[in-house]
Amino acid sequence: MYPRETVDEALLLHTLGWTDREVATALGVSIQSVRHWRTGRRRAPETELRRANRTTYCPICSKAALDRPAYSYLLGLYLGDGHITRHRRGVHYLSVFCTDSYPSLIRQCEESMGKVFPCTPFRVQRVGCTEVKAASKHWPCVFPQHGPGKKHSRRILLAEWQEEIVNEYPQGLARGLFHSDGCRINNRVRRKVRGEWKYYDYPRYFFSNTSPDIHVILIRSLDLIGVEWTLRWQKLKNEKHRDAGILSVAKRDSVALLDTFIGPKS
Repeated sequence: MYPRETVDEALLLHTLGWTDREVATALGVSIQSVRHWRTGRRRAPETELRRANRTTYCPICSKAALDRPAYSYLLGLYLGDGHITRHRRGVHYLSVFCTDSYPSLIRQCEESMGKVFPCTPFRVQRVGCTEVKAASKHWPCVFPQHGPGKKHSRRILLAEWQEEIVNEYPQGLARGLFHSDGCRINNRVRRKVRGEWKYYDYPRYFFSNTSPDIHVILIRSLDLIGVEWTLRWQKLKNEKHRDAGILSVAKRDSVALLDTFIGPKS
């Protein structure tokens, strides 16, 4: 690949009226390369800028600015239903799986990816769900929790800079986690009052995950927000008898507080 300076000089000579052959002879490059540069199919300034943004923009490596609210939300989605895979030439893909029943959630996932990185997210249709993906060489930098194996089989600890963001925007993280592995439902209970059975409906939030560390991360965020919660563990037969943690938010004031920034999925 020729240096950027050679490409710029070739484009400058073209503006002066030089032919492709004259430029190629003067710079000692192939005429095919010169033609590609001139027509913009290869090494055009706009293409180079997009390529540079995809490969060198990184809040960790280059200290670039990071959209902290968007990152807090995307971190929750990643911890719940996301993973990172490596492809050729060191490119990594961040994938978040969203149920097809919630088109608004899919759009919010795409928007958060685009705000965290200057990338173009795309969708891959799966059975019953949509995989939202985006490519970058630096996804493992932004999500250092990435590693071999499933999340519940390894420690999931936030880096110091991640904790700072979560402490500043705990609502975003909680929202991302409830959007991935949580739900808001109307719970119906039956009570006997003066000899008669009466039914009551009230909303509550649930979050289920098999990683104790992810529960700890969510609990810290809920404590910062001022949300009361309960947590219980149970065996799941279809999950090879792993313990599953089920976090519940049922107090009226706490549910109302979560409704201000989460609400039902849509």
